[in-house]
Amino acid sequence: MAFNLHGNNKETEKKLSRILIKKIIIMSTTVIVLAVVVVIAIYFISVYNRLVGLRNNRENAFSNISVQLKQRYDMIPQLVATVKGYADHEKELLQKVTEARAAAMGANTINDTIAADNQLSSALAGLRVSLEAYPDLKANTNFNNLQMEIADMENKLSATRRFFNSTTKELNTAIQSFPANLIAGMFGFTVQPMFEIPVEQQAAMEKAPEIKF
Repeated sequence: MAFNLHGNNKETEKKLSRILIKKIIIMSTTVIVLAVVVVIAIYFISVYNRLVGLRNNRENAFSNISVQLKQRYDMIPQLVATVKGYADHEKELLQKVTEARAAAMGANTINDTIAADNQLSSALAGLRVSLEAYPDLKANTNFNNLQMEIADMENKLSATRRFFNSTTKELNTAIQSFPANLIAGMFGFTVQPMFEIPVEQQAAMEKAPEIKF
């Protein structure tokens, strides 16, 4: 009986050992899985917060542009009023400029404002070309003073636009990079447009500080 009891004890010990080993394996696996989940969660939160931060940087950069755009919109009625006295035949172009200004002022989002302001820039560029045929207008003192104000404003707008485009590029790079693009897609982060100058405006913008109509 003693021999059998000793054998039973050994068998019991083996079973307990196997059970203990299984528990240790299960616990170890659980700890590893939890650790992986925590690391993934931390990375997930980090990427999301970075995307939010970059989006906020872009919005903050646009707030500086908004100040310059408001000054630009305020000058346009003066421009239209001055031109009307010398170039009455350009009613259609002046109407386009006025309508484009109204659309830009009514835009509610950053991207809508960019699109509307580009339309306004195109309308102003068309008017600028047409006014080359009016030497009396170009000799007008009020008109020349307005040109100087517009030139100064355009230079400031150009600087703020470059900074805005830099923040937009950084956001777009983060959105398009793997694996951050997976997280970006889950939360609706999409590639955003730059505030690019229309082609017809580029030459004029590069000729700072003077704008010729």
